[in-house]
Amino acid sequence: MDLHADQILGFFDIPTDNIYGSPVLMSELWRKQLPNPIVVSPDVGGVVRARALAKQLETGLAIIDKRRPKANETKVMHIIGDVSEHSCILIDDIVDTANTLCEAARALKQHGAIKVIASCTHPVLSGAAIKRINDSEIDELLVTNSIPLRKDAKNCAKVKQLSVAELFAESIRRVATADSLSNLLID
Repeated sequence: MDLHADQILGFFDIPTDNIYGSPVLMSELWRKQLPNPIVVSPDVGGVVRARALAKQLETGLAIIDKRRPKANETKVMHIIGDVSEHSCILIDDIVDTANTLCEAARALKQHGAIKVIASCTHPVLSGAAIKRINDSEIDELLVTNSIPLRKDAKNCAKVKQLSVAELFAESIRRVATADSLSNLLID
């Protein structure tokens, strides 16, 4: 699910498909009815994912240009796109230390964002990630249950976990009945 790089598919000796968690996250985002939403990619590497979500949600797209001075450290250089008076939806595949998301949220609020909702499929949330999120400008972090949450993440008021069980069940059903997976594979 939400492989970090599509090239990973080439390492399997059997047919393998990459299923995306974005339909589950998108459903929750629709439900929120955010005022003046815009999807934001926290880095250039996530633009394809963010563009696909922006298209699905029929919103604009902004991109954060960042640099990594050293490992696990992020510095926002520019925001490409206007986020002023927007509810920003940050989308990423994996959140580990949460440095990138927290720095992105800070920059978005400094540029006039009214709300920052972050979302990711794989919430690693290692080390001080939860403290960082609690202290950050992130209003809410939507995550899936693709991996278990640590206790501090489960108890964090800013973190909301969504289940991908139905998505996996439907994928398994379609494989077992030789039905097409194609509409589940669209990110």
